Formats: sequence, structure tokens, C-alpha cells
Amino acid sequence: MSQGHPRPQAVGTTPIPSPATALDFAQRLLSWFERHGRQDLPWQQETTPYRVWVSEIMLQQTQVAVVIPYFERFMARFPDLASLAAAEQDEVLHLWSGLGYYARARHLHRAARRILAEHQGRFPTQIEALQALPGIGRSTAGAILSLALGQRQPILDGNCKRVLARCFAIPGWPGSSAVLAKLWALATALTPAEQTAQFNQAMMDLGATLCTRSRPDCGRCPLADCCQALARNRVHEYPAPKPRKQIPLRAAQLLLVQDPAGKILLRRRPPAGVWGGLWTPPELTLEADAEDWCRSQLQASVLRLEMLPPRRHTFSHFQLEMRPLLVILASQPQRISEPGAVWIDPLQPGILGLPAPIRALLNTLGATTSSEPLRVSCSGSHAAAEVNSQPLAPSPTESHPNTAARKFRARKRQE
Repeated sequence: MSQGHPRPQAVGTTPIPSPATALDFAQRLLSWFERHGRQDLPWQQETTPYRVWVSEIMLQQTQVAVVIPYFERFMARFPDLASLAAAEQDEVLHLWSGLGYYARARHLHRAARRILAEHQGRFPTQIEALQALPGIGRSTAGAILSLALGQRQPILDGNCKRVLARCFAIPGWPGSSAVLAKLWALATALTPAEQTAQFNQAMMDLGATLCTRSRPDCGRCPLADCCQALARNRVHEYPAPKPRKQIPLRAAQLLLVQDPAGKILLRRRPPAGVWGGLWTPPELTLEADAEDWCRSQLQASVLRLEMLPPRRHTFSHFQLEMRPLLVILASQPQRISEPGAVWIDPLQPGILGLPAPIRALLNTLGATTSSEPLRVSCSGSHAAAEVNSQPLAPSPTESHPNTAARKFRARKRQE
């Protein structure tokens, strides 16, 4: 640490800063925050527990610049907890579309209803009660209570983990329980009793603006001369990255079923799992026959099948290769009122929760079919809707229609 201050004492394997070290650490951060910290973010204006909570949930694994317009739209529609609790899940997911990690939105909605039912609409002020709500972990609960109510509660988001791991040279991946315990012990010891909200915001700001994952600006850091990683010239080694493992690839057909009026069929996904509660086209295995599916599920015959360029979307634990197949029906389907299914205009789907890659696919389809309702070209540009969702160049084996389309055309030739 800084000159004249003792090195952190150790209790077992957890470093515990001395009171002098903790005081110096806090003073450095608070002084820097007063001059350089971010103090004009939307959720910093009128810091109610509700506004802080929504912002903290949105900011999980998402950058500030991305969150700001989503937060502002969300607050305009749901200015308080009661309005969020009264909303339908579809509207909540619709406003969340594009932020990803949709379980956050579902948990937000469920927690709002529980606060209304179990706490008379008032946010719990005890950290244990907050952590009992869906989607609120220890760090999020600490952020709500410290930023909105001034309680002395430590936080430990990704930015804070990086700052502490570097400053105190904590080895290992922060996601492991042993390293996480060390970081929580540090955060608890360093968090001051006074100006806790400013201190916690300063920790997050420092990690987001100077002590960044790549290309940290150590020359401007208020902790530079007491940072153990910098002193050892090993800043980029802390924190250790998550152990690599191969992400599996899954592939599936997405049936873009179009009725004679140009409407597209969407079905609500199960509440849990990938894109839980959102609306997507029917999904089939690669081996499944689209025409058979339409006959059995919709009682409708198929006029034509067209394969669109495949697209790939990366989730946290696997990659999904989506192979869209436009299925143009020859007649109006007989089963149009199936529970959990809707027929929508691809360019005007209404207030539905749609994953960003599906929204982009519908926009592309709608723009093409609006001028030529019964034909979709397999050429042209398909812009990626998200950083982790991108069209794929077809391989030699994918340059031809998939199995379902081949079977369909072979059957038509025989007829």
C-alpha cells in the first residue's frame, strides 16, 4: 500500500487492510470521485430505492452507455414500483428487448409484485429481506441500500472486483468461491461508515473508466502508487480470467410460417430457459419436416419453402445456429387460435417481448415481403442485431435448401 502504511494483515487466507490503509484508500477514492466521477447519470437523479434497483439490474453485464436509453424508456413507462407490478410480463419484456439476459426482466417483474404483496409496496431496508427477492444478490442489495439510503453496505460488481484484485494483487478467478470470499472481506473492510454512497459509486466508476479490463489508464488512477499489481508490473494478470471451456454449438430450424395475408406465426417460449417468456418462431430440429409440422399443427398446406441465410447467436453457455425457413402457406390455417401463439405483422409485431435477433430477422423479412409478399431472396445483407448475433456465410453444404425444403420440392415434382 502507500508509503508509511503497513501491508494488509492476513487472517487465514483473507487479506484484511489495517484501519490506516482503509482510511487512505477511501480518501483517495472520494477525492478522485469529487473531481472526476460520473454524477449526472439518469439513475443518480432522484436516487430512490426503486430507480437504483432498476438501474443496478440493467447494469449487470451491460455497459452504462447501452443502459441509459433503456432506463429512460423504462422509467417513462414504469415510473414507480406499483406501475411495474401492475404491468403484463409481455410489456416488461418488450421494453427489455435488446438488453439480453432476459431472466433479469422476469425477476424484476416478479420482485415488484412480491414487494407490493409482502411489503405493502415499500422496499425492505434490511439486506436479508432484499436478498430474498428474485434476482437480487448480495451486491445488488448493497447497492440499493447504500446508494439510495446511505447505509454502510459493501458492493462487489465486476468493476469493484477488478479494482480490488489489482490493488491487493489477489490471484485467481473472482468467480471462484475462495477468491470471492477474499474480495468480499476486502470490500467490507474498506467501505467507510460515512459517504458510503459516494465511495461505492467511486469504486464502480474507477473500474469502468480507468481500471478497465484492457488498456487501464494507470497514470491517472488515484490508487496507482499503492497498487500492488502495478508495482509488480503485472496489472494485466489481475484478475485472472475465467477458465476456458469450449462452448457447444446447437443448430435448429426456425419456421417463419407466413399465412396468405402475410402474417407470421410466433409462439411464446416456456417461462424458464433460453429466451424464457419471449415470443419466437416455432423451432424444430434440423431433421424435422416443416410441411408435416404445418399439416399436423396448423391443418394447413404449404405453397412454398424458402431457406434464408443462417444466423448465429452466442449465449453465455452455448452458441445457437438459427436456420430460418420461410414457410408460405397455400391457405389460411385452420388452427389459428392455439394457446400461446399469435399471428403478427413482421414490421409491426405490437407489444411483445422479442429477442433482438428475432426482431432483426422479422424486420428483414418484413422489409422484403412488403414489396414482394410471396418471395424472399436468399441473397443480400442481413445486419447483425447484436454484437453476439451475426449472419453466417453458407458453407458449400448449406448453399442448397435444407432437408425440409428438398423433400418439399421433390414431392412437388412427383405430383
